[in-house]
Amino acid sequence: MRLHRLDMTAFGPFGGSQAVDFDALSLAGLFLLHGPTGAGKTSVLDAVCYALYGSVPGARQSGQGMTLRSDHAAAGTRTEVRLELTVAGRRLEVTRQPPWERPKKRGSGTTLDKAQTWLREYDAQAGTWKDLSRSHQEIGEEVTQLLGMSREQFCQVVLLPQGDFARFLRADAEARGKLLGRLFDTHRFAEVEKRLAERRRAAEAQVREGDAALLADAHRMQQAAGDAMRLPELTPGEPGLAEAVLGAAAVARSTAREQLTVAHCGLLAAESAEAAADRALGDVREVARLQRRFAEARERAQLLDERADAYREAQARMERSRKAETVAPALELRDAADAEHRQAATAHSRARALLPGAFGDVLPGGGAEAGSPAEAGAAGLAAAARRVAEELGGLESARRGERRLAELIDERTQLDRQERADDDVRLDAEAWLAGWEETRAGLQTRIESAQDAANRADQLAVQREPARQRLGAARMRDQLAGDTDTAARYAAETQQQALEAKAHWLDIKEQRLNGIAAELAAQLRDGEPCAVCGAVDHPAPARKDAGHVDREAEERAQAAYQQAEERHAEAERRLGVVREALAAATAEAGDMPTSRLAQAADELEQQYTKARRDASALHSAHEELRRAEAEHERRTTAHQQAEVRAAARVGHRERLDREKAALETELAEARGTADSVTARATQLERQVALLTEAADTARAAEDTAQRLKDADARLADAAFRAGFDTPQAAAAALLDDAAHRDLQRRLDAWQSEEAAVRAVLAEADTANAAQQPPADLMTAESTASAAARRTRDAASTRDAAARRCTELDRLSARAATAVRQLAPLRTEYDRVARLSALTAGTSADNERKMRLESYVLAARLEQVAAAATVRLQRMSSGRYTLVHSDDRTGRGRSGLGLHVVDAWTGRERDTATLSGGETFFASLALALGLADVVTDEAGGVRLDTLFIDEGFGSLDDQTLDEVLDVLDSLRERDRSVGIVSHVADLRRRIHAQLEVVKGRAGSVVRQRGAGD
Repeated sequence: MRLHRLDMTAFGPFGGSQAVDFDALSLAGLFLLHGPTGAGKTSVLDAVCYALYGSVPGARQSGQGMTLRSDHAAAGTRTEVRLELTVAGRRLEVTRQPPWERPKKRGSGTTLDKAQTWLREYDAQAGTWKDLSRSHQEIGEEVTQLLGMSREQFCQVVLLPQGDFARFLRADAEARGKLLGRLFDTHRFAEVEKRLAERRRAAEAQVREGDAALLADAHRMQQAAGDAMRLPELTPGEPGLAEAVLGAAAVARSTAREQLTVAHCGLLAAESAEAAADRALGDVREVARLQRRFAEARERAQLLDERADAYREAQARMERSRKAETVAPALELRDAADAEHRQAATAHSRARALLPGAFGDVLPGGGAEAGSPAEAGAAGLAAAARRVAEELGGLESARRGERRLAELIDERTQLDRQERADDDVRLDAEAWLAGWEETRAGLQTRIESAQDAANRADQLAVQREPARQRLGAARMRDQLAGDTDTAARYAAETQQQALEAKAHWLDIKEQRLNGIAAELAAQLRDGEPCAVCGAVDHPAPARKDAGHVDREAEERAQAAYQQAEERHAEAERRLGVVREALAAATAEAGDMPTSRLAQAADELEQQYTKARRDASALHSAHEELRRAEAEHERRTTAHQQAEVRAAARVGHRERLDREKAALETELAEARGTADSVTARATQLERQVALLTEAADTARAAEDTAQRLKDADARLADAAFRAGFDTPQAAAAALLDDAAHRDLQRRLDAWQSEEAAVRAVLAEADTANAAQQPPADLMTAESTASAAARRTRDAASTRDAAARRCTELDRLSARAATAVRQLAPLRTEYDRVARLSALTAGTSADNERKMRLESYVLAARLEQVAAAATVRLQRMSSGRYTLVHSDDRTGRGRSGLGLHVVDAWTGRERDTATLSGGETFFASLALALGLADVVTDEAGGVRLDTLFIDEGFGSLDDQTLDEVLDVLDSLRERDRSVGIVSHVADLRRRIHAQLEVVKGRAGSVVRQRGAGD
């Protein structure tokens, strides 16, 4: 990482803009940053750190945001820091502006501007800067990733605070561990220790759970097997527990299989009896079905006889309809001809009515005395139309002249209209331009008001979301308060239910144990030994009383208890979740009532809405001003153009008047008695149209009359051939599609029903069943039901025995698996426990009692000491060497000791015994060594610019020369080192300087290169 340039504006003690050219300072390798106390030397380093990480180092972290702003800055100058640097081969520019209270643009007071951040990269090929991001988070992640260091590491290895390393030399192991842990990020090793401890506890819990699960399975097997399994009293970890459980399970499985065989034989016998009863029931049901079928067929046949007359009548009507269908085409043709003739006659009457008597002079024979339009035929009307058309053709030249006269009149009128329009334009433009300045000032005022409203809206927008979140949390808090009470009540209820279910289960279990003798006696067989006493004679076996409790009842009670216990556990879990949510909502919302929060949020929302509404007028105001300026330009141009057009109209008006007078004289003869030539032509055109229409309709009426006469003759002939006396009778016999389909459906249904009834009555089985006595279905169903009930009882007994065998097999297999799994779990527990104790430093094998994290830090400290010794020997003329020590001190843990070896005495002593000057160059060597190690740890990021802050005043001249020689040797790695110091002798030794000068108006920087 190499710094190139730093620009500061209104930052810290710097009231104005200051620039630092690190490239010029770095040419000499060493440069001095000096100035009086309080001038702002450290503020230069703060600006570098703030530009990279958005915060300042160490205890100065409280100086964030607006407190970074200089008290000497002008009110309108914004605080800004810009740093240009090269890192990982990329030249970047980071610009940061903290939030600040700036004066409002209108009115009094201030407004808050948000913090801003920019990141740019220099493109060497294009020679320009390109924007990368403006997101605080993205820029912070990008800078941290490129540098490979956090802010704490950067401040420790680049800014090199000497006071911290002096304390590091004198600190105990714990304090050194904290510092090294921050720099080298050894948290992952502490996580390894924690993870191993968690695995040890988990393995131990698994071993205990394995023993408990094995015992639980044994008790479940005992409950499933009943008296067939005897289980001694056992506890987790007891020797022989696995063998005892597996042996008792084998005995129980054998007894359960015997009981299953007996139950299976009983089920087979019951199923055979049930099958016989089902077959008898099926025979009775079949006879009853056939008897019902025969009776229903007889009833349907009787109904068909009653409807025979209606069927024959429908058949006759269908036959007449089929005959009438042959006449249908002739009927349709006659109706179409009649409709066409009526339409043609009506059209001819209308056309004749439109012919007035004035057309008599153009009809054949001449004059009204010879004939009238109403009496002329189609040929006479056509001849009259041709004569009128010939007269119309002679008016074409006059019509063209009249159209030209109309154009002249329109053009003359247009000139007058344009003259009036131009006068209106001039007057309107003069009136509008008179108020232009006042209009523009009003629009500017509206724009400024809307801009202020937009600034208020931005400020209120920052406050809206926190207020909404707090209101939502308050509402959730109120809701969860009620939910917590409900959940608590439900948890108490489920707890009481679980206790009652447990008490009921224990009572049932006790009752079953009291009557267990009856269950044992039920298994006794004559001649077979008793499972309890071994006797083969059973003179007085116990009997089950009316209130006997069997295993199934006990299992139901136990299952009810377990379900109640699960409901209680779920209720407790739900109560915990609700309480956690209530605590989180209360923490976010606080104790303020929801109504007050809602009122505050509503007020804030109303203010924001009003500000947004006022700000929304900004765009319209800008647009209105733009339109007004365009309107000003347009009206000015229109005023000038109107004056030009007025001058050009004078000569044009005179030419139009002369041509108009000549045309009016020429057209007076062509118009005749009409108002105009066009009116005369219109009259003739109408006469031609009316005469042509009348001739066409007359011909159409004559043609349709003849077709109607022909259609009547064909219809009469078709009706006679079909057997109808008149065409009207044939039309009456026709059926429409719907009536035809309905009639056909009724005929088909009657025929289908008749065929079905005849088929049923002809069935031999149905007829034979009708001759038998009525079937007794109720008796057969009762017999079959009793047989099915006996089969279900036998199946339940067999299923219970099968479930017992299955459950015992499952539990036995699980117990065997658990026994196999317990051995490797114990081995894993022993291994993890030894490893956890070793990494935690509590194992006897860990002689130095070093934790894993301390061991890693000790290795890093050893690297740091070796790197620091190289420079410390040069600074001390070969006298001192730093060494790492892992010896224990007292009863504490070892690993982070740091000693110095004095070559003059040959003895090793603690670093706390060094003098002030010795402590300085020892801590400086340690800081430089630490910088090298941390750089390598961060992935080899090259640090080309370092700063050393104070401490040189405690050195004598010879030691100071040696220290400067060491620092100057850093240039061999192309590094530049900036020294922050008050020592006057350094100003003579180091020529490249950056001086910070303070004054009443704020501090300024003065830069001097090595050659100045």
